[in-house]
Amino acid sequence: MTTVSPSQLGADDLARLYEARFSDLDEYRKRVWAALVDGFFQKLVPEAGAVLDIGCGWGGFINNIRAARRLGIDLNPSARQHLHPGVEFLEQSCSEPWPVADGTLDTVFTSNFLEHLPDKTQVKATLAQAFRTLKPGGGLICMGPNIRYVGGAYWDFFDHHVPLTELSLKECLENVGFTVTRCVPRFLPYTMVNARPTPVVLVRLYLRVPLLWRAMGKQFLLLGEKPMPPK
Repeated sequence: MTTVSPSQLGADDLARLYEARFSDLDEYRKRVWAALVDGFFQKLVPEAGAVLDIGCGWGGFINNIRAARRLGIDLNPSARQHLHPGVEFLEQSCSEPWPVADGTLDTVFTSNFLEHLPDKTQVKATLAQAFRTLKPGGGLICMGPNIRYVGGAYWDFFDHHVPLTELSLKECLENVGFTVTRCVPRFLPYTMVNARPTPVVLVRLYLRVPLLWRAMGKQFLLLGEKPMPPK
């Protein structure tokens, strides 16, 4: 059963916000996500494995990633119509127990989602579900706006609730049980909304030059790993 916190937007609200915010950018976002996956994220996801996208939205990541099993989870029912055939859609709150067996996923991914949860309790609950469903040695990829660098522009989006930095998220991940293997304070620029579209060829170049991340990045990137059990 899907539950919604009193401070969390309902499914209809989410559908309207997504449509207003992204409909004009949909084709451009698809091209950018294809470049991001091909140029960076695919090497972090085993093609023979199972990957789940938390807060999958309109499928920018999960539609482009190559994996034997692909799952997307989102409270917004309109996400289903944007996902490619073969992507399993779980329509529910990400902080509620997922209908995914323990230790069956190779990778869990989330981008620009945790800040939309109504409070830190639900952030931790969501990450605990990721930890539960990952195989030992499985990887978690987290990307999102770094309040340290975004500043007041963070609050330009009505459904932003939880401000995070790379260090606060690292602390939460370690509290849940993850080992953080990489912590990047500045990765991608903040948002494609209300910004001039960048040619995709420049997006690919940007990914290859970390020096540019330090100059332009306002989103953090954290990689975590579920530890192997002691022998």
